[in-house]
Amino acid sequence: MNKNPKFAVIGGGSWATAIAKMLCENQTEIAWYMRNVYALEHLKHQKHNPNYLSSVEFDIKKLRLTNDINEAVAFADYVIFAIPSAFLSGELEKLTESLKDKVIFSAIKGIVPETSLIVGEHFHKKYDIPYENIGVITGPCHAEEVALERLSYLTIACGDLEKAKIMATNLSGDYIKAKTSDDIIGTEYAAMLKNIYAIAAGIAHGLGYGDNFQSVLMSNGIREMKKFIRKVHKMKRNINDSAYLGDLLVTGYSVFSRNRMFGNMIGKGYTVKSAQMEMSMVAEGYYATNSAYKLNQEYGAKTPIIDAVYQILYEGKDAKKVFAKLTDKLD
Repeated sequence: MNKNPKFAVIGGGSWATAIAKMLCENQTEIAWYMRNVYALEHLKHQKHNPNYLSSVEFDIKKLRLTNDINEAVAFADYVIFAIPSAFLSGELEKLTESLKDKVIFSAIKGIVPETSLIVGEHFHKKYDIPYENIGVITGPCHAEEVALERLSYLTIACGDLEKAKIMATNLSGDYIKAKTSDDIIGTEYAAMLKNIYAIAAGIAHGLGYGDNFQSVLMSNGIREMKKFIRKVHKMKRNINDSAYLGDLLVTGYSVFSRNRMFGNMIGKGYTVKSAQMEMSMVAEGYYATNSAYKLNQEYGAKTPIIDAVYQILYEGKDAKKVFAKLTDKLD
């Protein structure tokens, strides 16, 4: 594999914008695909994404902008997907360009609804891409703080550590520190699960629970995550590492967390539909809750927090009553 590969970013949201910013600071040119033609044209002429992280100004000479996903994929050796998991299959259906000789990295924190698989497993099973050519970009890191150039940390996981190091090098900078991991399955499940716990944290806040309860909720959340991931993919890992616990904490507590914001609305009495309409961004945890709950019917891990969020979001149960019962199950 080329030690100086070309990169493509697939997506037009905040994470895609943040990743494009990091890559542009290390690369002479990257391909960037977004389906929103208005945003694309705005970026070409005004040098910033009008919808997400609009404070970030790009050197347009470094961007090969396109609304043709095949053009972006053909350009690159490394293809980074940073779109909501609910829309991934629809975008992949547009592909005529082969992914077989590409290295695929996912910055998606969710499960593909059509297959109930995390993104790495989806690419492996549906597109026959070997795990050594699949990677994950995870936190703890909010795109908004990348835009502000506040010190942030990334975890880059891949079945081939050399490819993880190449990606880490190309994302690192003065305010970005990136480390590598070989736990591609565990880190991706953790990135998906922490969004569910962030929704739970938001619901608790919306219901009027204070910081004392939030600390208990997060403590139980990391232990629940450990049980879930161990059932799905057993290997030696330290759940207290930043890729797991750190990512959970920043998503559960940060004002930038869209999943916490979504949960907060639910706790305050919004319906799921009205909360989704109110938000301009997708809360991945909504879809992840359904997938994780159904997946756990097979694995049987003890997951009272996931169960509670599922009951509220998908069974329409009263959040106040569900959380009253949940408090007796936590310690």
